Amino acid sequence: MAISEVFSTFAHCIKNVQYRKFGRTIIMSISKTRQRLVDVARQLFAKNGLENTTMNDIAQASGKGRRTLYTYFKSKEDIYYAVIESELERLSDQLDEVAAKKIPPQEKIIELIYLHLSMIRETVVRNGNLRAEFFRNIWMVEKVRKNFDDAEIELFRKVFREGKEDGEFDIDNVELVADITHYCIKGLEVPYIYGRIAHGMTEEATKPQVAKIVYSALGKRRM
Repeated sequence: MAISEVFSTFAHCIKNVQYRKFGRTIIMSISKTRQRLVDVARQLFAKNGLENTTMNDIAQASGKGRRTLYTYFKSKEDIYYAVIESELERLSDQLDEVAAKKIPPQEKIIELIYLHLSMIRETVVRNGNLRAEFFRNIWMVEKVRKNFDDAEIELFRKVFREGKEDGEFDIDNVELVADITHYCIKGLEVPYIYGRIAHGMTEEATKPQVAKIVYSALGKRRM
């Protein structure tokens, strides 16, 4: 649903706030009702699948009614987009927290990599029947996650600049290295979800080897 439509319908009762998300400043409406609809839709999609869930199902399960549901979302596809955005927002918030930590940049990079992969796997696994849609409708997911991808790349740039300024990383082109890092991690998502990477090994067991590979690429000598 367009932001302008939300404003025109609910401006008299909902407070508008400005905040920074996905690398840009946007205006959003604080609405517990909308979030309730998204949460209920996610649960129904996860249980029954996207195809077997109707707008009526979402309206009834949320206790809000069809009129309220259609005020926020024009179609099931719209609310599906909102579900994906909500899931990505969870991941984005946690990545932001890691990037803000007072730890060496080389440790941040490893933590960001593992957080990205573990959160993506958790998101897909916990969504049950909906997870098939993530893979079947990959172009739809890609369209929705573009802002998230851009924000993550900017996070990597920030950490790489920090490491370069501290003399920890030997990087000539921070932007290029950040792009490559993001797309390498993104390419690992599916095999990581299916447990095809480091099968039978714990996360702690794999971290030293992953760190060795990453530090070598960044010109960082292991201590």
